[in-house]
Amino acid sequence: MDPKTEREAGALVLFSGGQDSTVCLAWALERYARVETVGFDYGQRHSVELEARAAVRARIPERFPDWAARLGEDHVLEMRGFGSVADSALTADRAIEMTSKGLPSTFVPGRNLAFFVYAAALADRRGLRALVGGMCETDFSGYPDCRRDTLDAMQAALNLGMAQDFVIETPLMRITKAETWALAKGLGGEALVQVVVEDSHTCYLGVREDLHPWGYGCGTCPACELRARGWEGWTAQDRPALRPEGRP
Repeated sequence: MDPKTEREAGALVLFSGGQDSTVCLAWALERYARVETVGFDYGQRHSVELEARAAVRARIPERFPDWAARLGEDHVLEMRGFGSVADSALTADRAIEMTSKGLPSTFVPGRNLAFFVYAAALADRRGLRALVGGMCETDFSGYPDCRRDTLDAMQAALNLGMAQDFVIETPLMRITKAETWALAKGLGGEALVQVVVEDSHTCYLGVREDLHPWGYGCGTCPACELRARGWEGWTAQDRPALRPEGRP
């Protein structure tokens, strides 16, 4: 697809309100003329995740007027029935640990697959071609539905099943958490880094009281530890910026 056609195609960002999806939202706003967001209420233990979505979306037009006109509607889809079936440490009061299958207890079976089915149905009705997600293989968390091979298969299935031409975009797939911080700076400068630190939410335990240099969180769950290591790796390199792929 040529750049002009791509820009006009429009994008739907799977937006949780966390660090990765916030950077993906900025990436999409830089690339597409119309960007909408979708979140999922699947019975996650901490509503702070849904609250962070609203905070980040409110901050974007305030801090980045060039993106304001491109930021379209937000949608929240109810998936509590799915969450009750796909029981995990993210939806029930369970310890965060490795299971007998060798997967973390925070893994919600099929979650990303279900998200993309719902998102594609919405995108079909909204006339949006690109589905943008923050999945990443480089800092792999043990989630098989974050792999690019999985998402390539999902893209093919959606296009066959919906007679569509969707593209699943994963701008973070091949970069580390340190490089994700660098990408945030490359997209929106220190202002976007500040939005990620102050407004996004990634902590599995929903802790919003303690502000660390890298953002709010408990500081001990796997999500916080990964985010903190990425911050430390990035700041140790004197906060370099990463040029967004495909941009001059």
